[in-house]
Amino acid sequence: MPFRSGFVCILGRPNAGKSTLLNALVGEKLAIISPKPQTTRNRIQGIVHIPKRKGKGGGQIVLIDTPGVHKPDSSLGRKMMVEVREALEGCNLVLVIMDVTHKYDPRDQFALDLVKQSGTKTFLLLNKVDLIPDKARLLPLIEEYRKLYDFSEVIPISALRRNGLDLLLDLVMAALPAGPAYFPEDQVTDQPARFMAAEIVREQVLLNTKEEIPYATTVIVDSFEEGAKLTRIAATIYCERGGQKGILVGKGGQMLKKIGTAARVQIERMLQMKVFLELYVKVHPGWRDSRGFVEELDWRRQLEHRMHEQGAKAER
Repeated sequence: MPFRSGFVCILGRPNAGKSTLLNALVGEKLAIISPKPQTTRNRIQGIVHIPKRKGKGGGQIVLIDTPGVHKPDSSLGRKMMVEVREALEGCNLVLVIMDVTHKYDPRDQFALDLVKQSGTKTFLLLNKVDLIPDKARLLPLIEEYRKLYDFSEVIPISALRRNGLDLLLDLVMAALPAGPAYFPEDQVTDQPARFMAAEIVREQVLLNTKEEIPYATTVIVDSFEEGAKLTRIAATIYCERGGQKGILVGKGGQMLKKIGTAARVQIERMLQMKVFLELYVKVHPGWRDSRGFVEELDWRRQLEHRMHEQGAKAER
């Protein structure tokens, strides 16, 4: 049997379970997760390595997690939807994930319209079936969804409980063409550790703050110095107003300390070494509507700038 490989885009409305699915399939935490909508802001690649088995040639699935599909109302929102459309371009298969605990609404239709425009083979994943006690309710639901679009497969799953994921992987592999391995066997993501550290800090902001704070904040790593036994990281949490900064810092700096401590533990687990994490909070009024600032949040752009700076230093 030939080695199969390809790019698989995960698409859906906010909080449908896309990032949970990515992490479950890869077997590692690559994407941050929170109960708040629009947690994912960039497309994230996770690589699943399928070993050779009896009668099967093995393969490699490059999963692309995308921001939740929504109608953008800011530069940040527009950038997130650009990430979605770029992920759809050139992929071999789309996994549209729907939350069975929510009624179908215009946000789901928006995601479906993007799939129709792409014309790519699509599987429908009905997620969170573990929350439906009466499984007989799924049958009419499946029939309703089949009327909306000609899905190649409709698969009930629970990304959180890992129910149905073995079947999903088998069906995805069968749908991919014969091809090469795009990544080494020991690589599970294209994200640099620097970006993942920033996301871990942002995750703790999401989990520890309420109301508008999570949506008005972003994180940029200012320095990342990895030594033999210790990695030193300095990062800035940006918000839009002075009042938000006060909440993020907290009385006597307690909130910032709480965020930093929890983030440091996770970063140490990721890097498998001790970490010294220094956090700052700065006010950047209206950053979500600043196209230039939003573009600089893309880790690919940040990497290009650092490579350019390193090249300039080498020439001096």
